[in-house]
Amino acid sequence: MDAVVLDDLSSGKSSFVPDGVPFVRGTLLDRDVVRSAFEQHDITGVVHVAGFKYAGVSVTKPLHTYQQNVTATVLLLEEMERAGVDAIVFSSSAAVYGTPDTDLVTEDTPKSPESPYGESKLIGEWLLRDQGIAAGLRHTSLRYFNVVGSGASNLYDASPHNLFPLVFEALIDGRVPSINGTDYPTPDGTCVRDYIHVSDLAISHVAAARRLDAREAIEPVYNLGSGEGVSVGEIMSTVAQVTGIDFEPRIAARRAGDPARIVASGDLAARDLDWKMRHTLAEMVESAWGARRAAPPA
Repeated sequence: MDAVVLDDLSSGKSSFVPDGVPFVRGTLLDRDVVRSAFEQHDITGVVHVAGFKYAGVSVTKPLHTYQQNVTATVLLLEEMERAGVDAIVFSSSAAVYGTPDTDLVTEDTPKSPESPYGESKLIGEWLLRDQGIAAGLRHTSLRYFNVVGSGASNLYDASPHNLFPLVFEALIDGRVPSINGTDYPTPDGTCVRDYIHVSDLAISHVAAARRLDAREAIEPVYNLGSGEGVSVGEIMSTVAQVTGIDFEPRIAARRAGDPARIVASGDLAARDLDWKMRHTLAEMVESAWGARRAAPPA
């Protein structure tokens, strides 16, 4: 299954696109760019992973978040319909659940997002659902939990807000990494999350795209989670072990929009999308740290 990549490089790197893969630089908010991509390439389906994904920042930038995640998705769906492309895999998020009142989140757990980011992702799911009813769009939404690690030594997480890059950059610069809040109702007071490896995530995207391409039955949403939670405090300890850098994290204030705990069942995705946890926490950290260390100087 060949691919065409469209990215505005606001957080990505053009060097991450493999040789021989067509690359279109532009934003989904530019209709001419999107339309041209559909016209110039034989596209049969879309994997929509573009967006502004920072829950904490979205609280102070709600309009930007909605523009990037909602307005852009509307435009993409319009251009898909115009081009006769009727299949899409959508990048959703655990943020649609807010702070669940259950120890294990399933796809049926009530949705109660606590940030504009989470709300924008839920709206994205609704857009696909409604376009499916109105125009026959075939779709599925994959609700990510905390994606970490690296799938290749030349691919590192360049996000300015994700936990692993924040910790790694602090250590490389000789600074002490921070934990945002230690007073959550969790075993060690730090946020508990469901950490999943990016390579496992990618495998399930391909499985979903192939299922849509073959016109096989598919659920409208899937959780991609491990069923087990790991605290930020545990992450810090594992980073210290893997890097060999002994440190005691600095304690900072909570970030707005951060729920205390989100852990999910991935049973449905395991049934349909070849989903499983193939990496330990230490392996996730090792792959991410190795890729960052191999990255060229900024």
